[in-house]
Amino acid sequence: MPHTRKFLVIGDGSEESRAAAYYAARRAKSTDGSVSVLAVIETESVEPWLGVADAMREEAYEAAEAALESLAEDIEGVTGSRPQLIVREGEAIASLRKLIEEDEGIAILVLGAARSGDGPGPLVTALSRGGGLFGERAIPVTVVPGDLSREAIDALS
Repeated sequence: MPHTRKFLVIGDGSEESRAAAYYAARRAKSTDGSVSVLAVIETESVEPWLGVADAMREEAYEAAEAALESLAEDIEGVTGSRPQLIVREGEAIASLRKLIEEDEGIAILVLGAARSGDGPGPLVTALSRGGGLFGERAIPVTVVPGDLSREAIDALS
């Protein structure tokens, strides 16, 4: 049985990730695919001092899970099925690269670009500098402007 095409979105709670998730959901629905959402908890900057690191990590997981749940509801509203929700701990680009290597069903990465004036965002910047996002298995990337309306996304997908 062939793998269902997965659209991977980075779920960080931002408006641009919401636009990317909506686009991915529309594309998944129209191509009989599915959506996976990755949240990365970056913990390198946490100082291990008197249990503060554990409390900060717990708060980060709770925030990531809340962001994922919100996106999952939006995606399920479009596709009719629950997306795969993934939480990883570490550096964002390394975590993304590792997930793409591990899951051969991921066919397209959908990134939301930061709204105008904010710069494109770290993942889009890494991509534009000649890769950095991919290891052995490169996949197509769709960059969705964070301020693109749902009506505009509907017209595109």
